[in-house]
Amino acid sequence: MSHGNLTLRLPDEVIRLARITAAERETSVSALVEGLLLRDAEIEARQQERWRRQLERMRTGEGLTGPFLGREESHGR
Repeated sequence: MSHGNLTLRLPDEVIRLARITAAERETSVSALVEGLLLRDAEIEARQQERWRRQLERMRTGEGLTGPFLGREESHGR
């Protein structure tokens, strides 16, 4: 994977904490940020997939039981 540069403006305290955290994990701030961003993207992708599957189940009625009532039947008309 090729790498590029990105400049971020962060509060001094955030930078200090990032450096401390990276040192404690024996890694670089760049690697730390990369890991956090990749993890966040992975979590987001899994959430989107869960929503897609849920919407599909709602659309098809998958997992529901019993006869499906039409509008008239469900309102007792």
